[in-house]
Amino acid sequence: MGNPRHATPRKATTRDSAAFGAALPKYVPHLKKSTLRLLGKLTRIHLVVLSLAMCSIVLAVTVPFGEARKSDRVVIDLTLNSDGFDTQDAQNPNAQDMPSALQQLEQITAAKIEAPKTEVREVKRGDTLSGIFASAGLGANSVHAVMRAGPEGKALATLMPGESINFEFDHLGDLARVSRVKSPLETTHFLPDAGEFQIESVVREPEIKRIHRSGIVDSSLSLAAEKAGLSASTTMNMANIFGGVMDFALDVRGGDRFTIIYEEHYIDGKKLKDGAIVAAQYVNAGTEFNAFRYVHNNGEVGYYNEEGVSMRKVFLRAPLDFTRVSSSFNLRRLHPITKKVRPHRGIDYAARTGTAVFSVGDGRVVTSGYSKSNGKYVIIRHGDAYTTKYLHLHKRNVKRGQRVKQGQIIGQVGCTGLCTGPHLHYEFLVNGVHRNPRTIIKKLPKAKKLAKAKLPAFNTAIDSRREILQHFSQQFELAALQQAE
Repeated sequence: MGNPRHATPRKATTRDSAAFGAALPKYVPHLKKSTLRLLGKLTRIHLVVLSLAMCSIVLAVTVPFGEARKSDRVVIDLTLNSDGFDTQDAQNPNAQDMPSALQQLEQITAAKIEAPKTEVREVKRGDTLSGIFASAGLGANSVHAVMRAGPEGKALATLMPGESINFEFDHLGDLARVSRVKSPLETTHFLPDAGEFQIESVVREPEIKRIHRSGIVDSSLSLAAEKAGLSASTTMNMANIFGGVMDFALDVRGGDRFTIIYEEHYIDGKKLKDGAIVAAQYVNAGTEFNAFRYVHNNGEVGYYNEEGVSMRKVFLRAPLDFTRVSSSFNLRRLHPITKKVRPHRGIDYAARTGTAVFSVGDGRVVTSGYSKSNGKYVIIRHGDAYTTKYLHLHKRNVKRGQRVKQGQIIGQVGCTGLCTGPHLHYEFLVNGVHRNPRTIIKKLPKAKKLAKAKLPAFNTAIDSRREILQHFSQQFELAALQQAE
């Protein structure tokens, strides 16, 4: 497929090449075959330019400087034999200088042919396929041809920010390949073929490394995790795994320690991202909690303790992570704004504006609205008996009637309605009666345990991880004790 970016000059014909050959000096037999093949690819304009250049070179090497000054006229013998080449090389006193002249000729002709190149266009918000192609010098015909190339071509209509479109051009400047790079692991190539494009999909598998990290809590879990080398996403995943047995805003104590084993994904030696946590331990005030990742036969993934009891409880103990409680459940609290004694039927979690708030359990949104006192708020019903409320939100992410899953983000912390600073007011009701969210959680339905028939396979799957996790945990505990001494 021709490159639409340039009007391609007419290619030189056999007659043009012959005419050029007639103008060549008598040392042409020394031209390399590769150079002659190269001449055949040049345009008539290029051949004329090269002819003039050759004459200049011949003048420079065949006429002594002193003699050139004596005469204004120089005669060059261009007598050729039947093959178009001069047979009088031996009579040329400057024949030994010909290789350097030929090298200059090769450099001139090589400069007329472009080197292959690749142009990369990173997709940004608002970019279109036609705009990206135009930036690479390609017109609407190329866009339409690519989009006709099956489902992969049609999918180019929905580019995502962060992807890239790569254009590869050959040494003649013609389009050789278009590539859509969705990620370092997934690329789709579009190869020009007689005005159309053929598809070539490449999917790579990352190299997966298992990493272990341990830490001890001083002031907060987030700081301890950062010091241990954990990313924010992996720290959040760890908190979510233990979210059914711990409230990280209320239960974390100085001296708590953790050990986790998780995956890191690499491609070509470069880290792509953190993967799944395969085993984790958190010791809270002397109580040890362990969690192991287990994949069921149907592909479902869950986390269980060493006895096969699910870490996922019916309700999470808190609707957000790594915050502090600014006001607890109190039926006779002095309101900070009205200065009146009013029941405080929930818990206030102080957090930055924009902090994610998530549903503590599966359910349906019964209200997503606004009031003068509550500001923006969301109410979720979990079955027939339980209801949770989330008040003073900066933003609501769900609508009335929408079904939500445990851990799904339903809004952001804010300071709407009557409030003195950004925080989340969280309430828990059982059969319409307000209960203390911190204590009621212990009276709720227990987590499910794996069926007896599944326990042998589960134990086999986690045995080695359990031993490794315990080894790293004990090793870290011993090192911490020695450091304290």
